[in-house]
Amino acid sequence: MDRGPLAAAKELPLSCRPPDRPVGRHSTYRNSLGCARGLWIRWVIVGEGHGRWADDFSVFDSAVVWVRFQLLLSGRLGPVIQVVRCAAPCARTHYVWCSKFLVQKGAAVVENGGTPSLFVEELERLLTQRNLSWRRLADLVGYHPSWLSKVRHGAPPSASLVKRCDDVLEAGGKLIELAAVKYTHSPAQLPAPPAGFVGRESDLLRLRSFLMGRGDARGTPIVAIDGPPGVGKTALALRAADEIIRSEPNAFPDGQLYADLKGYAKTGLPARSADVLEEFLVSLGMPVQDIPAGTERRAKLYRSLLSSRRVLIVLDNVASSEQAEPLLPSAAGCAVVLTSRRRLSGLAMRVGVERILLQHLSEEESLEILATVIGSGRAEAEAGAVAALTELCGRLPLALRIAADRVAAHPHHPISELVEELAAGRQRLDGLASHDSVTVRSAFEWSYCDLKDEEARTFRFLSLHPGPHAGVASIAALIDRPVLETQQLLQRLHEVHLLEGVSCSRYRFHDLLRLYAAERLESDDDADQRKAAVGRLADWYLHTSIAGAHTLVPFRVSLIDLPRPDRSISPLHFEDDEAALRWFDTEAANFVRILRLAVDHGFHENAWKLAIGLYDYFCLLRKPGSIWLAITAVALKAARASGSRFAEGWLETGVAEGYRWQRQYKRAQQHFEYSLAIRRQIRDPHGQAWTLGGMSFLAVDQGRWQEAHDRAQEAMTLFTGLADHDGSASVLLTLADSYCGWHRYDQALRTLGKALDIFQEIRNYDGQGRALTRMAGIHTAQGRHASALVCLERALETRRAAGARGGEADCLYRYGCTLERLGQPSRAVASWKKALSLYEELGDVRADEIRARIERSFLPRAERQRRGDPMACWS
Repeated sequence: MDRGPLAAAKELPLSCRPPDRPVGRHSTYRNSLGCARGLWIRWVIVGEGHGRWADDFSVFDSAVVWVRFQLLLSGRLGPVIQVVRCAAPCARTHYVWCSKFLVQKGAAVVENGGTPSLFVEELERLLTQRNLSWRRLADLVGYHPSWLSKVRHGAPPSASLVKRCDDVLEAGGKLIELAAVKYTHSPAQLPAPPAGFVGRESDLLRLRSFLMGRGDARGTPIVAIDGPPGVGKTALALRAADEIIRSEPNAFPDGQLYADLKGYAKTGLPARSADVLEEFLVSLGMPVQDIPAGTERRAKLYRSLLSSRRVLIVLDNVASSEQAEPLLPSAAGCAVVLTSRRRLSGLAMRVGVERILLQHLSEEESLEILATVIGSGRAEAEAGAVAALTELCGRLPLALRIAADRVAAHPHHPISELVEELAAGRQRLDGLASHDSVTVRSAFEWSYCDLKDEEARTFRFLSLHPGPHAGVASIAALIDRPVLETQQLLQRLHEVHLLEGVSCSRYRFHDLLRLYAAERLESDDDADQRKAAVGRLADWYLHTSIAGAHTLVPFRVSLIDLPRPDRSISPLHFEDDEAALRWFDTEAANFVRILRLAVDHGFHENAWKLAIGLYDYFCLLRKPGSIWLAITAVALKAARASGSRFAEGWLETGVAEGYRWQRQYKRAQQHFEYSLAIRRQIRDPHGQAWTLGGMSFLAVDQGRWQEAHDRAQEAMTLFTGLADHDGSASVLLTLADSYCGWHRYDQALRTLGKALDIFQEIRNYDGQGRALTRMAGIHTAQGRHASALVCLERALETRRAAGARGGEADCLYRYGCTLERLGQPSRAVASWKKALSLYEELGDVRADEIRARIERSFLPRAERQRRGDPMACWS
């Protein structure tokens, strides 16, 4: 009958020497293994262990335990017991208890897989470094070699021996400090990973791969996770650490250290490195009374304790590189994960750091967070409201969690109610709050309170810029600071992730951070300061836009007088038209918002003048009709508020042009007529000329050739009297169109030749392209397709030189039509596809027509003839 492990253990002999066996050195070592197991079990189960392992006898099979006996010079048999840690994680707590027990019994316990104590390890290193033997050390310290041999194999050294070794080897007290560590702990300090963690799969994989691959084999692998507040940096670090510990328990068998460095906390200062080191040293087994004073000494001891260990260290909420650096080990077996709201550039320059930048979640990940909390069924049932909720939360994990908890707490309320609440502007941050957890506002506040005064002021005033992104020069005008100083301020805000960097030295806010900055601006700065800032910003955009327009179309007669900018404004100047086009393209998404901001703050004159400054870019060169109509709508409101009939007449013509491009001819005609009446009333001949020219363009679009001819002649008379060569050449094109409508092709070609000469003389590339395109149309009408192709190739070059994307698309379409007539259908389709891409980018209504033309091109000839082709190439 099996009497159980406890009964069996009680009968095990205490003698360590097996009977009837030789006493030789190797046989003693070999035969003592069984007796060692007996000793271990009796000490643990029968002694002070109180049956702790009685029901888990199999745990001993995962341990490697042996007892070495050696005859001391004194002739006494003294056991030196070396305990090797159990490999099984379940034996971990028992191992710590048994180590303490053996120390109390007088045995020397050596941890870390049977390796010597930390004191002996460092002693060995110093001896190797100085090319000294243990026997030579015995001579230097005045101790018998046999005693040093016992110390080398596990016997505790005396204080006097430790001090002598430290002095002789010039260790600077390091040996004294290491000798104080009687046994080491295996800390397990990591907090529980966040519940319901979703997404970040690529970041998790990258983090784990770097840590498990040991990064740079020459040193400790270090991963720094940085990003804005509330983005989930700590959650990612803890999730990755937990996955490593669970899936690879032997990767870091010596434990995990964790510290919140309180870099951004509501109360108190960031944690001192020296205090964190003290906590780590205690956790690693260092007696409190033996911990040295000063950060540097503690850091050296900390690195020594970890030199032969494999520990995973998580440093959360790091304030700065200087705070984190003393907490980094030097051992290749350890690994470190840091999180911070600041990019730790200083640390990256001194040690190898793998940086992971966290931004907001993807749309899919955001929806998954909400569905995890509120339930997939409810999320699917109210999919539209859930999608809106993710956008209102800015796809920020903290905001999404709070919103999801609010939805889950009210299962009978529709999600749309919360969506409506959060959509109420600045009240959104109030809705993203919880009574018993960190709120979005408080998370932002901790970062804001850490800013210096100038940085905080820049952060607040940036909320006034209404666009999706802003350049350094415009922000300099907004905050009334020099450009270089502004760049430095923005860089610091970017480093702490209160701003996001985009291309071309531009910056943007996260939506929720913009709301928080606006809150702070309203509470900390008065209305006069805010209005003055908007005035500077509007002035900067006005002067820069006019400068850009003059660079793009230097031949254009200026219609407005602009005073010199204030000394606090530094508008951009452009070396060439390519630089100007790049600026207009970059700022295109901001213009409507800037106009609205100016109007809302009473800067009406700036607003309508800015619209005039944008005309050549939007209308002649880029032609996105919907955006231009939005600009003119705001500018018209400003013109009427300022009482400027001149501006109103000009802008009515601009509105008419926008509707003409969208083929809303009736509305275009109404605005042209109203504009012409205003300009005649205020006796503005230049304005009348351009309005008449626009009316002639509209008549051509509708095939009203006589009206087009008559309006163009009226405009030509006015332009000639004003010596406006660009205007004269433009209406010559309309006259040529009317001659084509009457099939007077030779007269049309002569007229186009005159217009082309003028455009070439004033270097109007877009005008040259328009003239050449019309010449190609005449050649096509007369069956000279090869000549038409040559004209179109030249037109395409000039349109591209001008940056006229709408004109380029028109040339590409016509080029495709000509190629089709020449029997090259594959090249024709390729050209149409390029035109389609440009028209789609511009939001032009002709995109649908070209798409249909491409589809028809793949039909058999008979089918195409049967269906007819309503789209003429040369309309």
